[in-house]
Amino acid sequence: MGLGKSYFFVGVGGSGMMPLAMILAGRGARVAGSDRSLDQGRVPAKFAALEALGIALHPQDGSGIVSPEQIVIASAAIEPTVPDMIAAERVGARRLSRADLLSHLFNDTRVRIGVAGTSGKSTVTGMIAWILHATGHQPTVMNGAVMKNFATPDAPFASALVGAGDAFVSEVDESDGSIALYRPDIAVLNNVSLDHKSMEELRLLFGAFIASARTAIVNIADAEAAALATRLPAAQRLTVAIDQPADLVARNLVEAPFAVSFDLSEAGAAAHRVTLRVPGRHNVANALAAIAAARAAGIGLADAVAAIAGFAGLKRRFDLIGEAGGVAVIDDFGHNPDKIGATLDTLRAFPGRLLILFQPHGYGPLKVMRAELVDSLAARLAPGDLLILPDPVYQGGTVARDVTSADIVADLAARGAPTRYIADRAEAAAMLVREAQPGDRIIVMGARDDTLSQLGADMLAALATRTTGPQHRQPLAE
Repeated sequence: MGLGKSYFFVGVGGSGMMPLAMILAGRGARVAGSDRSLDQGRVPAKFAALEALGIALHPQDGSGIVSPEQIVIASAAIEPTVPDMIAAERVGARRLSRADLLSHLFNDTRVRIGVAGTSGKSTVTGMIAWILHATGHQPTVMNGAVMKNFATPDAPFASALVGAGDAFVSEVDESDGSIALYRPDIAVLNNVSLDHKSMEELRLLFGAFIASARTAIVNIADAEAAALATRLPAAQRLTVAIDQPADLVARNLVEAPFAVSFDLSEAGAAAHRVTLRVPGRHNVANALAAIAAARAAGIGLADAVAAIAGFAGLKRRFDLIGEAGGVAVIDDFGHNPDKIGATLDTLRAFPGRLLILFQPHGYGPLKVMRAELVDSLAARLAPGDLLILPDPVYQGGTVARDVTSADIVADLAARGAPTRYIADRAEAAAMLVREAQPGDRIIVMGARDDTLSQLGADMLAALATRTTGPQHRQPLAE
């Protein structure tokens, strides 16, 4: 699988596909691709960034796949009826899944740091990336989110790094079982909770992943992760936790609306004060995991602590878009019960109503996590809040609609939660803008849809330009 070959990514703009294409292009491979969103004219800046890297873009009509020499990369979400897949079969091009290609690149590296868990993977990956970069180790990084530290006006979609060093840092995905393909030197497990698979399947996948590593970094404050850690020899694991015994412990947390600090203690050493530019207890847990991974890679604790203070966060992870008229607008990737709960808990630590637009990331996930999602939301919504659910993201293909946004709203209403179903996303956003008052926080939540960030920006613009008369308020773009 040499870099002199030609790769074609079907769905090149996806959050997991784009950074992988960027890594291959950065290493000198010939890379091309197609994307349904490109054909629909969605997020043009993303595709312009890919073209600027020398990645050739084609319509998703089969026209870009013309040779058996091409290696066609497609995720599990790509259906065999997509014209590109038909073209690949017709010309006899070799097919690989995204996970096959990524795991090959990962496993072929000397220092392999794999980040797993239901929540926090992208943030921990970004934190490790920044620590390694700031300490001069030039890592290669595969992330599912844009890392603000590495984003520039010329490269705004920095979800990947191509470094000359020995380390490869990557998120690893349990949703399709591909986590089993990776052979980590250092394995991070932040937490285990229901998302894409049953708990029994998750225990097997995550347990095997950490068992395969030289060193497993485990957050033992998470009961499921702690249970898996107990199966490992003590010499193979490095544990972290907040306010409970572990190899690295965080204590004396002080939270601010968009930051948090804490004391980091390691057995036999003086405590270090750690300051993060991202908020919430969940980010303290993320930082502990990242610092522990850096320790396992040979970086001194003081150096890791100094470096992580400069971590600027990720796009769409509690990302403050701006404030207008006393109303803050926050863009967030929360889409499963744990991620949503962590974001709302962070916001709840400070006064102000929560006005939430949550676009579910698919009908299938809604069916799997219906009860847990309702529990998480119902426990965190106060009487003055408002949660609106539009229809789930849908970008084509066949899908069973057994559980809908309306079903989730009905479940929440039965629990007395302040929530509404408004099918059209633009109408939902416009209603929240009308409702917003000084001191409120608007949160745009959801995954698998890059246009949510633009929606948040449009809501901020509408807040900035609205007047007292509702007839003068600005319409929101879809």
